[in-house]
Amino acid sequence: MRTLRKVVLGIFILGTTFLFFGCEEQNTTSLDHANDSIISRPALMVLGIAQDAGYPQINCQKKCCQKVWDKIQDPEMVSCLGILDQEENKYWLIDATPDIKSQLQLLKEKMPDGKLAGVFITHAHMGHYTGLMELGREAWGAPGIPVYVMPRMKKYLETNGPWDQLISLGNITLQEMKADSSITISKAIKIAPFAVPHRDEYSETVGFRIAGPKYSSIFIPDIDKWEKWDRKVEELIQENDYAFLDGTFFKSDELPGRNMSEIPHPFIEESINKFKTLKVTDQGKIHFIHLNHTNPLLWDETEKSQIEKSNFNLAKASSIFSL
Repeated sequence: MRTLRKVVLGIFILGTTFLFFGCEEQNTTSLDHANDSIISRPALMVLGIAQDAGYPQINCQKKCCQKVWDKIQDPEMVSCLGILDQEENKYWLIDATPDIKSQLQLLKEKMPDGKLAGVFITHAHMGHYTGLMELGREAWGAPGIPVYVMPRMKKYLETNGPWDQLISLGNITLQEMKADSSITISKAIKIAPFAVPHRDEYSETVGFRIAGPKYSSIFIPDIDKWEKWDRKVEELIQENDYAFLDGTFFKSDELPGRNMSEIPHPFIEESINKFKTLKVTDQGKIHFIHLNHTNPLLWDETEKSQIEKSNFNLAKASSIFSL
């Protein structure tokens, strides 16, 4: 009988040990901790997945938006990432979107004692910087929030209203970035901008690499065709743990009557074809983000299920990824 107890005890210990190390092994991949009530480690949080104008889009009565107007489906906020460091009680935004109020509230709920320590701007298109107006005296009247920008973006904000008023009133303080130069924002986290080709009417465009103590990510919400870039995005995917990539359009026929060469984002179909030679583990790092309201991955369950069955991912608002 004593021998039997020893055997049972041994099996129990072995089983619990396997479960414990199994959980540890899973932590080496992207984890969705959306149900965590409080963030207790350096992390990224997805704060929105839609293109600049959000989902649904203004004045859209087509079937792509009708589910939301009919309250069958929830809306989606504009693409944005939050960076959180619980040790220093600080969080940062990547891009200041029209949904900045709600996005800051999501960060506050995850880190109640935290404060906004800075905003990183990718470029001067509507969904990526216009939320800065909420920091002005008509709204928050923010106390000198650092806003990290590239040189042309800095000049644009300094020489155009109402943005120059944010500077003169001390609501924001501009911090100039340099491409491929790493910025240490806390003891645990570094971020580096890198230039990407895009429609640069008012500013240059950058993506970001965010590196924590364990994991790193790249964020490229806007880019022209991958072939226009002088870097190999495949290498960046392989070198990092997560990749949030431009998924604006699913395929070429989404905007009938519109010249798609004027908005040459890489179609998701093209990206999937391009990345099919990557290892399955590298494909699994990819999360498509910045979806236009016409993108069927937002509203067509059939198309959405196809992506969910593949090795690739659709970014999900409120998902959290360890850094």
